[in-house]
Amino acid sequence: MTAQPSDQPRIPADVYVPPGGPPQGAGPSREIYQQMGQDAIFRLCADFYAELEQSEIRPMFSADMPAASKKLAAFLVGLFGGPPLFQQLYGPPQMRARHLPFAIDEQARQVWLACFRRVLQDAESKYNFPAEHLPGFIAFLSSFSAWMVNRKRATNE
Repeated sequence: MTAQPSDQPRIPADVYVPPGGPPQGAGPSREIYQQMGQDAIFRLCADFYAELEQSEIRPMFSADMPAASKKLAAFLVGLFGGPPLFQQLYGPPQMRARHLPFAIDEQARQVWLACFRRVLQDAESKYNFPAEHLPGFIAFLSSFSAWMVNRKRATNE
């Protein structure tokens, strides 16, 4: 085993790799940003993190939930066709690598998806999320979150 620098997160030995590998195909429409705008994306993410804060997976997240929601918003801005905020602020996304230190199992994934689905219920009116692109975004969340699962069973307790 190769030693890792102390500033790098330790990757646990029991890492699970989902079958099928990373999500394939197109991501969400890059027209979403133009229709929603950056402020609405940041509001959507703030509301999503407010949902997560009330969920059973809250302990998996940073104490600073507003900062975490801004990170997700920066990622979604670029994904939705806006400027590459995440890369400008934090470097390459490498989302699976960034999530490896956290024990994410299928149950945690389902809780995360349920929180996102609740926030997206009123997305058209609340955030001006284009209705025609909502199913594609939900499908993206499902496949992307499946790739974040990294343990057969969580050990975050």
